[in-house]
Amino acid sequence: MTLLKLNSINLDINGKSILKDISLEVRKGEILAITGESGSGKSMTALSVMQLLPIGSVQNGSIFLEDTNLMSLTESELCRIRGNEIGMIFQEPMTALNPLKTIGDQIAETVKLHKAASNRDTVEIVKSTMRRVEMPPEKFPLYLYPHQLSGGQRQRVVIAMAIISKPKLLIADEPTTALDVTTQSQILTLLKGLVTDLNMGMIMITHDLAVVHNMADKISVMNQGEIVEIGSTSTIFRTMKHPYTKMLFNASNHKVDLPKAITTEPLLEVSNLSRDYILPKTKIFEKPRIFRAVDKVSFTLHKGERLGLVGESGCGKSTLTRALLGLEEIQEGKIKISGQLVLKKDVDSFASKKRMQVVFQDPFGSFNPRHKVSRLISEPLYLEKRNITNDELNNLLETTLISVGLNRDDKEKYIHEFSGGQRQRIAIARALIVKPEIIIFDEAVSALDVSVRAQILDLIAELCRSLDLTYIFISHDLSVVRTITDKVMVMENGKIIEYGNTEKILTNPTHEYTVKLIEAAPSMPSFS
Repeated sequence: MTLLKLNSINLDINGKSILKDISLEVRKGEILAITGESGSGKSMTALSVMQLLPIGSVQNGSIFLEDTNLMSLTESELCRIRGNEIGMIFQEPMTALNPLKTIGDQIAETVKLHKAASNRDTVEIVKSTMRRVEMPPEKFPLYLYPHQLSGGQRQRVVIAMAIISKPKLLIADEPTTALDVTTQSQILTLLKGLVTDLNMGMIMITHDLAVVHNMADKISVMNQGEIVEIGSTSTIFRTMKHPYTKMLFNASNHKVDLPKAITTEPLLEVSNLSRDYILPKTKIFEKPRIFRAVDKVSFTLHKGERLGLVGESGCGKSTLTRALLGLEEIQEGKIKISGQLVLKKDVDSFASKKRMQVVFQDPFGSFNPRHKVSRLISEPLYLEKRNITNDELNNLLETTLISVGLNRDDKEKYIHEFSGGQRQRIAIARALIVKPEIIIFDEAVSALDVSVRAQILDLIAELCRSLDLTYIFISHDLSVVRTITDKVMVMENGKIIEYGNTEKILTNPTHEYTVKLIEAAPSMPSFS
């Protein structure tokens, strides 16, 4: 039975065509994946279903939820449907949740809005829903706040909010993009189970074709506001016809031409590194409790070597990174770059610190939007207090921009004028401008579309060829780690549990935790 039907939807916003002749169907108990790159119209299609469109929107066509035309309803009528008959899971749970309210109050909001239930009944409904999303209230009390939960737990709270009224249709907008592989696997398994148990229809919006392959019954591929290909998952993956679909598939399976590493002397030496945090007291007179985030980590990175670092959220990857950059004090161990100690409070160690630069996950969030690109990427030079003339600075800026595939004129633009991939190129340019000996890529491609990700990975490989880069690549995407690194470290509970050749470890892991990570990673089909 058809649950949702979109007939020839066209959407203009302030005169610009956004969606063009979109027609879709979702049946009960069916998962439809809408995939495509950023700007293809995926999210606007979902917002059209919810009728949550921006001011200046002009829409025509029809959207039927069973026998109800959603486009003919008033705002008050739509409010009775949103959350009750249509639930939505947003991409970033931390921004979707109110940090000032407990998770119990936020999950209960939908019940209070749509059901005539007593406070006692509401609490029981909330507890039952939390158990359904595998967050039993005995272990996760209703009085907890979002910041007290992990990323996967927050995503489960958002799912609980979306399904508490047992909606007919669930829309999931990139629900697993920022999650590690094991948490992603758990969330996807949970969503698939909910569709079966509640016999609801689901629209999953994602750019990850591996997730699509493992989850969806049908696929709709979108490009520039149009559906370019639609059909069953098995049919699309086996007999894809449109060039855009083939491009997405090839980009998802992209393997970079990484030059062979010619390693020489040790560049970064880490020995018995430990980082402790003091936990807040639960009683007035108790002794402070210590949490060890990094536990006696030792490894050596040689010049010209490319090292991957993988593990679940909370395993200690970020803490280790901050310690390596000299941003955190360490309780035990030593960090040496070219034989020189790196200490947080030692002013003389700045010469060592500048040899290591970082490229962050979110390039837009790591840049000041008020400044032009010329200032943004030249900031490390000023921190270095380097004497340089304006002509020398301009030449250096232009050379660095060209080296990452951008133009000379881009230095006069602001960061909002660039696409996500271009911003990441600018972030790489900022890291390169002081000619560091080591670069740390911290989830540098996890939020990018598959085609843009392929371009950035190719850029890194080309820089390895031209500049003989040495880097640490942190990622939860094992397919990316496999193609962009020579060696890999697997981290669990602050410890390095496996370390060695990337291909060898990811093909024949010896530790059960590594096996779990590999099994949890979504896979792409390989058709001959």
